[in-house]
Amino acid sequence: MNPLHPGDQLDHYRIERLVARSGMASIFRATDLRTGHPVALKVPHPEMESDPVFFERFHREADIGRRLDHPGVMKVYAEDQASRVYLVMEWVEGRLLRQILNEEGKLPVERAVRITLGICKALDYIHSQGVVHRDLKPENIMVDANDHIKLIDFGIAANAGARRITFTKLSNTMGTPDYISPEQVRGRRGDARSDLYALGVMLYEMLTGKVPFQGPNAFAIMNDRLLNNPVPPRELNPEISPQLQEIIYRALERDPKNRYASARELLWDLEHQDQVGAADRPELRDWKQRREPLTRKILFYVVLALIPIIIFALMLYLAHAA
Repeated sequence: MNPLHPGDQLDHYRIERLVARSGMASIFRATDLRTGHPVALKVPHPEMESDPVFFERFHREADIGRRLDHPGVMKVYAEDQASRVYLVMEWVEGRLLRQILNEEGKLPVERAVRITLGICKALDYIHSQGVVHRDLKPENIMVDANDHIKLIDFGIAANAGARRITFTKLSNTMGTPDYISPEQVRGRRGDARSDLYALGVMLYEMLTGKVPFQGPNAFAIMNDRLLNNPVPPRELNPEISPQLQEIIYRALERDPKNRYASARELLWDLEHQDQVGAADRPELRDWKQRREPLTRKILFYVVLALIPIIIFALMLYLAHAA
């Protein structure tokens, strides 16, 4: 299929301009010629349409998007007579949260909390519909001029009770390493609490300008998340209150049983921070202690033990050679 350009017509839609392009699809602003209203069209690249993994992801996004109806979720419209594979979505004026963070770094506390409250309300709704997003990150949050948000991209979302995720399917089904939960790293099926973990990471990032866990590659980031504690948010931004810091820690609990059980619980704490008790957490004291994966430690000690053997063997060789 030929690529689309501004001025082209796709069924009942006239292409206005290219808005975004990824390795899998392009998003265009278009006009619905039947109503005159602007819409967003998500059109897969032709080579992706034959990819079964992408095809499944694309149709999952369409099916879930058509079911959901909430002001905090980008609406997907049904198009029953499409001449090719594409999604028709509501047009939202605004910027991605990622763009805002790239341009502004950390956000004022009040604004970060306001955006998080909007995300909480949207998550509370989708979770009540049995949907887990599983790829919550700043790239999938649209923010308008009044800081109202829209969740977008439900391509790897899942219905509650969907099959468990395996570690080998990381790139397709587990989201982005900076934001996935410890249980997902371990290959377990993510649930609503996994979305809340990702939201905790985003709140930390909005308030400090940094993600809590870092590393040179995806596996290092995931190991850091499993083994170490992040720099306390108040160390990076003293404007964060002890109560708000406690809320972040509750969202980032490694064990989902200790995490917020629902978006509504997190929402309540954010709206009633004066009633949140700040715990004397060990994370506030031992965050400078860095642990390495056990396999790396074992390898280190094996190499250390081999050094004298290698030296001895070399000396023997030199003695015989002489």
